[in-house]
Amino acid sequence: MFITFEGIDGSGKSTQISLLKTYLSTKNIQSHIFREPGGTDISERIRSLLLHDTEEMDPVTELLLFSSARSQLIAEKVIPLLENNETVILDRFYDSTVAYQGYGRQSASLNDIDHLNRIAAHGLVPDLTFYLRLSIENADRRTSSNDKDRMEKSGRAFFDKVSEGFDELSSREKRFKVIDANREKAKVHQEIVNHVESLL
Repeated sequence: MFITFEGIDGSGKSTQISLLKTYLSTKNIQSHIFREPGGTDISERIRSLLLHDTEEMDPVTELLLFSSARSQLIAEKVIPLLENNETVILDRFYDSTVAYQGYGRQSASLNDIDHLNRIAAHGLVPDLTFYLRLSIENADRRTSSNDKDRMEKSGRAFFDKVSEGFDELSSREKRFKVIDANREKAKVHQEIVNHVESLL
């Protein structure tokens, strides 16, 4: 089973992934969690370059680096686990590239990004994608005290476009489950569990 979580920063992805892992363990289902970019030595190095080591980066370079980190994670970790019938949960996947680099940065055409995503994902498609939909205002409140990385410093207009991208994806991809992340975490978790149970 291959599950991904998407949404803007502050939407509660990490919290809900942790709760889902705990729930799955009660069903004797071991799950493996990775973040994007990251999850391997190479991918973590790319993550540092993308988010912390520089303030300026060409949008196409950013697009290609995110894709490179993804390719390494999928090849090195995710594919072997899925081939062994393990459950994998990703904190972001290629839908974030569409939303952030496609709609937000406009790094390349959406068609070109879709093609690149298929290559970097080695053809993998999630069984289920949870889009934790959060208002920009609530996101700002939840992340106001955080040390922001390069992407998080991109500004309101950028995140409006990113949210538009996620909304567009969720309207056309059947694997997407839109979850209202403005609610308390217990209600969000229960809705996620209901969807996972139907998949199981």
